[in-house]
Amino acid sequence: MYKRRLASLIVIAAALSAPQARAQAPGGPPPKVTVAKPVVREIIEQDQYTGRFDPIEFVEVRARVTGYLEKINFTDGATVKKGDVLFVIDRRPYKAALEQAQASLTSAKARLSFSQTDLERAQTLSKGGNISEQVTDQRRQASQTAQADVDSAEAALRNAQLNFDFSEVKSPINGRISQRLVTEGNIVITDQTMLTTIVSLDPIYFSFTVDEKSFLKYQGSLGIGMGQTQRGKGVPILIALSGEAKPTRKGTLDFVDNRVDNATGTILLRATVENADGFIKPGLFGIVSMPATKPFQGVLIPDEAVAANQDKRIVYLVAEDGTVSSRDVKLGPKVDGYRMIRDGLKGDETIVVNGTSRVRPGAKVTPESTTLPPSKT
Repeated sequence: MYKRRLASLIVIAAALSAPQARAQAPGGPPPKVTVAKPVVREIIEQDQYTGRFDPIEFVEVRARVTGYLEKINFTDGATVKKGDVLFVIDRRPYKAALEQAQASLTSAKARLSFSQTDLERAQTLSKGGNISEQVTDQRRQASQTAQADVDSAEAALRNAQLNFDFSEVKSPINGRISQRLVTEGNIVITDQTMLTTIVSLDPIYFSFTVDEKSFLKYQGSLGIGMGQTQRGKGVPILIALSGEAKPTRKGTLDFVDNRVDNATGTILLRATVENADGFIKPGLFGIVSMPATKPFQGVLIPDEAVAANQDKRIVYLVAEDGTVSSRDVKLGPKVDGYRMIRDGLKGDETIVVNGTSRVRPGAKVTPESTTLPPSKT
């Protein structure tokens, strides 16, 4: 009985220990990993900054004459053109003043004509001694006074014409108009009552600030801020609106402020962005991707190919015989879904891109080659 129990226990112990023995058995095949060559191509490093869109032209439309608002000729939020009549102020008082100024000018011209004729008559009589010099001088003075009255009447007519024209409030720019701030029937005051606002939309400005160190880098590599630039001619940039994964709007960096802000240590940069569809509105935020370097040949690898060794970042290299070795690398920014390698790889190495957890330096692996696409995004 005792021998049977002992035999059973031995059999059970052997059965339980068999899988462990098989798992620890040496001599298994090398682990399979996916290997590939890094992507080597021309890249331009990009820096990103947050900025805001601003209109190139912004106008506060105000009344230039006082009167009762008679008519509004636009729909709130509509697109208007330069010269469109937006508001009409009661024109009758200014029409009457204009007609009075025209009549005053006609009267002044009549007096001038009479005084000139009178002066010519006096000058003729003076030659024959039939009139005194004093009378001639008096008529000359009357002619000059009449000429001054004509000049004054013409100035008054021009002023009356301006006021009459200002009773029609016209759009000074092309753009999109805001809501009306005054309704018909209200009195508006010269240069005080704001009627609405207008902003231009195409093109539109994008303004952002960069720190002093970055600006000096851009100035050295890209030459920005070194000379006079014209709007729309400069360094090309890309802008992503809020919620966009990739930048979709093209712009041109064409303005750099003339000084660094002492309080913040930053300098203002501005780009001009085409906005033909009017989709971008002034005040929106955006993220600008700005070229930080000139084009160069860069080495790119997937993030999953990078492993960590304490505070270092390493990449596993595979030799022709399948032996694995590690290489310390210095990482750069992400470019098209890949991680740029600043230092440590030349680009002709074979690296482990999938299965880094199954390898160790000095051991052999079974490599399965693949080709990385030029862009991962």
